[in-house]
Amino acid sequence: MKLHSACLLLGLASLLPSLSPAAQSTGSPFYGDAPDRHHPWSIHDHNRPQPKRVEPGTFSSATQPGTPPSDAIILFDGTAASLEKWEADTKADAPRAPSKWIVKDGAMECVPKSGYVRTKEQFGDCQLHVEWAAPKNVQGNSQGRGNSGIFLMGLVEVQVLDNYNNPTYADGFAASVYGINPPLANALHAPGEYQMIDIIFRRPVYEGTKVLDPGYLTVFCNGVLVQDHTPLEGPGGHQKRSVAGPFPAQGPLKLQDHGNPVRFRNIWYRPLPARSVEGGTDGFLTAEATTLKRKAIAASVRADAAKLSGTAQMLRLAESLVYEDDVATHAQVETFATSYAANIQTLASSARSAKKNEVQSVIRALQYLGKSAVLPTTFGPRTTLESIVKAEGWDKVKK
Repeated sequence: MKLHSACLLLGLASLLPSLSPAAQSTGSPFYGDAPDRHHPWSIHDHNRPQPKRVEPGTFSSATQPGTPPSDAIILFDGTAASLEKWEADTKADAPRAPSKWIVKDGAMECVPKSGYVRTKEQFGDCQLHVEWAAPKNVQGNSQGRGNSGIFLMGLVEVQVLDNYNNPTYADGFAASVYGINPPLANALHAPGEYQMIDIIFRRPVYEGTKVLDPGYLTVFCNGVLVQDHTPLEGPGGHQKRSVAGPFPAQGPLKLQDHGNPVRFRNIWYRPLPARSVEGGTDGFLTAEATTLKRKAIAASVRADAAKLSGTAQMLRLAESLVYEDDVATHAQVETFATSYAANIQTLASSARSAKKNEVQSVIRALQYLGKSAVLPTTFGPRTTLESIVKAEGWDKVKK
């Protein structure tokens, strides 16, 4: 960016307080491409909310689990108290019952033949972290060695299996989406060592019978990508091919009892925001969703303008027109701009010079609204101010 352009943007930003104190240095208005039919925000939009702060956790070692990020919801932290967040996976028509799994050396260990366990809490789309370890004393082979499973929403399984020097059918391998897709690699540590599993899960979203998003799984095993945005084809399963279909909004996390004393530790998740197909307001939106979001942004900007006065108020109201060309606001901006241009026109050259940055900021706003087809490019106040800039020589770039 050229120096004079940067200075102009900084001057404009100083005239326009943004929506919150935390966002006051996040950019300038009338800068990037305007919102369009499917995007409610401008490019580099200084009104766009800042990402929330999340304190990152620490990585696990072979002997010590790491710490979760600050916004994680803890499902198991190695204590007996956190086992209370789990229960036996009883049938829907049966009474709820406590888990028969045990806590041992900071791990939740499967008691063979005691049944699956599930979280009492239910959730949907998430970033999920699970660490598991097969028994160090190797017994069995193929599917009979260190077998368990991580069932997201109690439906789709990411396989848990000791495949360290232990082949099996590919779509039943450790970190497979069981019965659907093999992992891209075998990244397992040796038996007895913990495997670090990180999953990004998006459930299928339907509107009646129409698929809006098939859902997918991305999985890392010990830091190695093993499922790359794998589309879901139903929940998967044993022997029979599952059929794609909608999932409920939420479900429990289940861990499988497959007859092996597999251990689990450091289980947590982070809920993911809604996708655009289910009401989220980031990314490529429908025209209807975009219009609604633009109206909401414009209302917020107008509310902010009401706290201001003079030129700052005019510019903030002009900015709201980028999102919604509200009739009353449009008229107010035209009146403001006309009065402003007339006033600048009456000033002596020395007085105009004192307002140079302000005048250029107003011109920039009017030019942007012209480019966005909110105001005509021949809008009177704009042409008046542009002629003043030319007469004063402000349009000449100093070398």
